[in-house]
Amino acid sequence: VHHNAVRFSYLVSASYVLADAASKARKEKDIEGGKPVRTFADVLIWQGLASVAIPGFTINRICWGVGKLTRTLPSPTRSVIVTGSGLLAIPFIIKPIDRGVDVLMEDGVRPYALKHVRV
Repeated sequence: VHHNAVRFSYLVSASYVLADAASKARKEKDIEGGKPVRTFADVLIWQGLASVAIPGFTINRICWGVGKLTRTLPSPTRSVIVTGSGLLAIPFIIKPIDRGVDVLMEDGVRPYALKHVRV
């Protein structure tokens, strides 16, 4: 896959993350006692990690490893195998990443933010 296609996919993912955070913050604003800035930050961090950063890194490393293992194959074959392995990995990495980000947020980010960040 051409590197511009990969960059475009990150742009689409980042746009989704920002739109989701803004949407949830807007809904929070309409709630009595709501905290839209906190909600925006929380969703932005969670989605940024679970939807963009960690999956992108994980798939990149899977493709890198498969690329190393298949380096003796002809280029077109190797390219299909590497790209396919990245795509096939997606269903297997989603739930573990989501659970890991949930734990990180619940045990780390949210308690720290509630204690140290005033919004």
